[in-house]
Amino acid sequence: MAQLARNAETDSRRTSMLRTAFCPAVRAALEDPGVIEIMANPDGSIWLEKVGLGLTVSDDILSAGDRERVIRLVASSVGESASSLSPIISAELPEGGERFEGLLPPVSTQPCFSIRKPAASPLSLQDYVEQSSIAPAVAQALKDAMLARDNILIAGGTSSGKTTFANALLGEPGIEQDRIVILEDTRELNCQNANKVQLRTRGDQVTLRDLVRSTLRLRPDRIIVGEVRGPEALDLLKAWNTGHPGGLMTLHANSALGALRRLEQLALEATPRMPHELIAEAIDVVVFMSRNNGARRVTEAIRVLGFNGESYDTEPLAGRSFSLIQQGASQ
Repeated sequence: MAQLARNAETDSRRTSMLRTAFCPAVRAALEDPGVIEIMANPDGSIWLEKVGLGLTVSDDILSAGDRERVIRLVASSVGESASSLSPIISAELPEGGERFEGLLPPVSTQPCFSIRKPAASPLSLQDYVEQSSIAPAVAQALKDAMLARDNILIAGGTSSGKTTFANALLGEPGIEQDRIVILEDTRELNCQNANKVQLRTRGDQVTLRDLVRSTLRLRPDRIIVGEVRGPEALDLLKAWNTGHPGGLMTLHANSALGALRRLEQLALEATPRMPHELIAEAIDVVVFMSRNNGARRVTEAIRVLGFNGESYDTEPLAGRSFSLIQQGASQ
């Protein structure tokens, strides 16, 4: 008990030191629910992304010494070291769970970091409809897809809202009784199911591929992966195809069809044969997210019908209704 008390005191002291190391502008941004992301650049400038406003630059400057101190304190909080030999730190900030990425020279010319905040209150599909971020018919089609245990791939660029949208789907009624297993590098997905297991990678010691393989022994009803970025794509596709439907995954891509091609590339890291048929069979729905002037929207939603030997056969998930979102994105 005494040791636990000492550990808690040490963690509290580290957290206090870390929050103090941030300049007032960064501390204020961390507390502002309207700020989504905080970026401290190598030149000391601080950029903030705000809901509905996009990027703005702060009047404050964070010195190189202060930026390096922040990175080292974050590294210490997760039991790692930050140096020229270990110049990249990926971690969660203590207490708030914000996603932190810090870089030191020689990777960066000067210390810099980015902090991505979790959503203050998870959005629902209805929230997306009310914000004109998704057509009502597409939202309904996705609700039906979740209930039908379709496998859904959510694609988009950096900060396009993939994880937030995945959380909206995980919050849909009808899956509350399922056993959910969530695999992530950094804890960002939020599921309220009583029967759930959340697993995280651990550097090179425990990879996402290791977690996918281990998950099959945990009797999951649905396997959810925060972001697929390597050979684990092949293991996940096989799992979805062999008795574990109803999954979700996110992926970096530039379009819905581009997401399927990206999935091919990742699967080829684990097999010499192009897995067209496996992808066509495993992926039922692809949703593509985009960001325009700070607003995140569903700009493509397709159903994968199969592979014809040359290309994937697809159709709009909800007919012409999805064009309403395209029009909104172009305005």
